[in-house]
Amino acid sequence: MTQQRIAVYPGTFDPVTLGHLDVIQRALKLFDGLIVAVADGPHKKPFFPLSERLAMVEESVAGLDRITVKPLKGLLVDFARENQAQVVVRGLRAVSDFEDEFQMATVNRRLGPGLETVFVMTSEKFFYLSSSVVRELAFLGGNVGDFVPAPVAERLKNRRKQV
Repeated sequence: MTQQRIAVYPGTFDPVTLGHLDVIQRALKLFDGLIVAVADGPHKKPFFPLSERLAMVEESVAGLDRITVKPLKGLLVDFARENQAQVVVRGLRAVSDFEDEFQMATVNRRLGPGLETVFVMTSEKFFYLSSSVVRELAFLGGNVGDFVPAPVAERLKNRRKQV
């Protein structure tokens, strides 16, 4: 029996966008299972708390098979080891993403020998899309419906009313 190829797709997902979902769907074509690891990210001062980001990702991937959504606290290499993941999936939008991603992949390889990183290009429809752009648009009252799943758009709308 062959070992399952499990990958982990880490991020803060603050909020999850259609670009993230595009990377998730592409990764599912490559691996037997995918863990979407929602990072605590306190150094980033997230707009949404971890519990709500986890819920948004779970709602957004509902109906997709072979996906698990888990919180990520601590080092990614430790998380991958604990969850028997052999590969880290990272999405790339543009060439500007590559330098930082390459650096992180190199550090992860040093900390976790045998942990590979696979870069997945998002669809050209989402090259421009980032969570920070979505947050800014939502905060200013813009329609984010073309950029995020419906449950996320609703949460952004409700969050704007609270701010």
